[in-house]
Order: sequence, then C-alpha cells, then structure tokens
Amino acid sequence: MRYRFDLHCHSFYSADAADAPEDLIAKAKARGLSGIAITDHDSCEVHKYLREKGLERADGQPVDGFLVVPGVEVSTADGHLLCIGAILPKLQGQPAVAVAAAIHDMGGIAIPAHPYDRWRSGIRTEVLDTMDIHAIEVFNAAVSSRKYNDHASAYATNRGLSMTAASDAHHASAVGVSCTAFEMDELSVPALLAAIRQGGVPEGRYLSFTEALKKHFGNFFRAANKRPLPRIDT
Repeated sequence: MRYRFDLHCHSFYSADAADAPEDLIAKAKARGLSGIAITDHDSCEVHKYLREKGLERADGQPVDGFLVVPGVEVSTADGHLLCIGAILPKLQGQPAVAVAAAIHDMGGIAIPAHPYDRWRSGIRTEVLDTMDIHAIEVFNAAVSSRKYNDHASAYATNRGLSMTAASDAHHASAVGVSCTAFEMDELSVPALLAAIRQGGVPEGRYLSFTEALKKHFGNFFRAANKRPLPRIDT
C-alpha cells in the first residue's frame, strides 16, 4: 500500500517555528498524509510531549491511523542533518560523519537536509562523500535557490541514494506542501525506515510566496505566538 509522509517539519519546539505539534498533525491529516516526522532543531522534546499526550507511540505504531515519526534536525559542524526514526541525545556541533553514525546506532536513518544550500547550512559534497547515508533530501520546499535541489538530486543519482522530498515546514499551513510516497506493507516506523532505504517517490512543490515570507520571518511569527511551550514532566 502507498503511504505519503512529510519527513521534515518543525513545531514551536524549534525557536524559529510558530505552531503547536497538534496543529502540524491536523494539517497533515487534512492534506491526506499518512504521517509526519517532526524534526525540531537540536531538540527531541516534542516527542516526549506527544507521547505523554497519546499522539505518538514509543513502539513506532500509528495513533488513530496516523504515524508521528520521531526525529530531529541536528546542527552538525558541517551542516544540517535529519535523524528519522530515533530520539537522540544532544549532538549539536559534532562532525556530520559522527552524527550519522550515532543516528544509525540508535536505529534511525540519517538524511542530509537541504544539502548544498549555502544559506541554510547545507552539507557539501566533500563531506557527503565521507558519510554513511542511505538517503538524501533532494527536494526541500523552502530551499533558498532551486539549483540546490538540482545539485542534491544529481548527487543522489550519481551515488545511488534514495531520494526524499519535504516541506521543511515552520508553520502548520506549510505541512505536506512537499512529501514522499512509499510502498509499505504496514503503517509503522520500522516499515517506514525500511521503505526509505528501498526508495520512495518524491512529490515536490515549493512554498507559496506567502509561506516563504512566513518562514523567512519565522522568529517574528514565533514571538507573536502567545502559547507557552508545554511543560514536560521528567
């Protein structure tokens, strides 16, 4: 069966994003997605919150037919790297090669985010060539120049890597603008990780002008959001 996922979304647990994780989930469902990976910047707190709320399961199974995938966008020393399918300790500032290895050790998949995008900390070829990766983000809806997506796609083709497309949403309204479709036997995190390794079908569409402006001025919109971050009991 075919399932569609947005594998790169941010909730207001990212300092430059505006909306609650519940809003991201609602928008993804409205757009017909099967699930999303919430990949906040250098933080997995959102997944603790969603598990407490019963909206995400630690065993990797869906809730009410919708799959929230654990993840994080790590600011490595070499650029941004997505972890899909695992919760990580703080690895900010570590070399990308080491972070990718840590992701694999935790059972996740490492996917370079918006590679080549020099304005958004994209990892470059000289580092990508040294990394043990199975997939790469070839279409980022919020990329600063479309040529960077072209470079990523060419690199994936040359290296034989699986390709993903994602919204990089920092507001709920952008969730699902881009996504990746996978053939899977069941809706679960383990099945998704296996499907990513096998390869999916990127469904790329760029952010609208309005959405791009909202993302560009993300810190302003984040400050305007009056809802405090939920308290996590530890």
